[in-house]
Amino acid sequence: MAARKNVRSYGNTAYVQGNTVRKAMPVHTPDKVRRPAVNHQVRRNQEKALQMDLPYVVLMTVAVVITLAFCVHYLHLQSSIASSIHVIESKEAELEKLKAENDALEMSINTSVDLDHVYKVATEELGMVYANKDQILHYDKTESEYVRQNEDIPKY
Repeated sequence: MAARKNVRSYGNTAYVQGNTVRKAMPVHTPDKVRRPAVNHQVRRNQEKALQMDLPYVVLMTVAVVITLAFCVHYLHLQSSIASSIHVIESKEAELEKLKAENDALEMSINTSVDLDHVYKVATEELGMVYANKDQILHYDKTESEYVRQNEDIPKY
C-alpha cells in the first residue's frame, strides 16, 4: 500500500507527513520576481493617473453632496410616510370608536321607543286609521328609473 502523504509548509521549509517519520523538504522560491520592463512614459502616465487633480476632486465632492442630499430627502420622505401612516391608524381607531358609540346610541333609541304607545296615540288621539285597499294606488312608470316628485300622478 502506498503511504498517504500531506505536505505542509512552515516558512521556507515544507514537511511531508505520512505514516513515516517527518522529513524536511526545502521549498523553492524564486529569488526575484521579474517584472517586465516599463517604459518611462508609461510609468509617468501611471503616476499621473494615480494623482487626484482639482477637477476630479470637485467632481467627486459634487457627487458626494448630491448623494447626501438624495439620502436626506429619502429619509425625510420615509419619516413623513411613517407619520402619515400613524395618523391614519389613529383616525381609523377613532372612526371605529365613533361607529361603536353610534350603534349603541341607535340601539338605545330603538329600544326606548314604545311602538304600542305610538299606535295608541295615533289611532286614539289623532284619529289616524290604516288605508283601505281601494285607497292605495300603484304607480308604474316605465320611462325612466326614477320618479319626479313634481309630476302629477295619473288617475285611473
